[in-house]
Amino acid sequence: MATPSSALQRPTAFVADSEAEAKFQARKNRLMWRRRLLPLAAALLLLGLWQAVVVYFGIRPFIAPSPVAVAYTLVDRFGILMQNLAPTALEALLGFAIGNLSAIALATAFVHNKTVEEAFFPIVVLINTIPVVAKAPILVLLMGNGMEPKIAIAALICFFPTLVNMTRGLSAVNPQTLELMRVLSASDREIFWKLRVYNSLPYLFSALKIAASTSVIGAIVAEWIGTTQGIGALIIEATYKFDSPMLYATVIVGASFSVTFFFVISLIERLVVKWEPQAVH
Repeated sequence: MATPSSALQRPTAFVADSEAEAKFQARKNRLMWRRRLLPLAAALLLLGLWQAVVVYFGIRPFIAPSPVAVAYTLVDRFGILMQNLAPTALEALLGFAIGNLSAIALATAFVHNKTVEEAFFPIVVLINTIPVVAKAPILVLLMGNGMEPKIAIAALICFFPTLVNMTRGLSAVNPQTLELMRVLSASDREIFWKLRVYNSLPYLFSALKIAASTSVIGAIVAEWIGTTQGIGALIIEATYKFDSPMLYATVIVGASFSVTFFFVISLIERLVVKWEPQAVH
């Protein structure tokens, strides 16, 4: 039976807990806004410094444009920028899909057959060491001057990080959990889908976030070899014409798409992955 003194203590404890929770939430909100506002303030500071340097030293526009000139170009030539972003985005997205799906398939083969891994992994490493600017002309000769070699370059850049991370994720399962599933007579298929794939998702999304950025870089670099449209072609054209405001605007558009792609993958990761990978002991 509750005593009068204990009955009186409950509301006090409840109020204390509520106050502590409110203080925690307030502190959490302050930290969240701090993380958002500090990068914005730093970016504005750098833009102001950039504008001041250009104006103070009288730097000519074809050498380094001011942020105002770049912003004007972004607005004035927005249609041209978006028209050239479309093929680059398509090449990056298709390369991202093809490269990552191929890497996941090969990683699955590596995990199920160590002989395949020992035979082909050194070859994959060797191909990955070849610079992109050396691969691109070869692929143009093999595939022509259309979108195919650009997609292939984007896929090759995405392929290796995903292969390494996915192979590790599929292999790095907890030995005790693996042994338990075998004791319970789980089939290889059940072990793969319910244990290995589950454990590999954090590793996979780490690679996909890298691939989201590198696929765009690969598509742009591939467009330097020979094309008349795309962000890469626009960069080359602006460079030869000494149109530095257009050059900077094109770089900003390409980088913005890359950052957007990265955050989309990060959002999907937060929705799908709500656990940490199992540690291997």
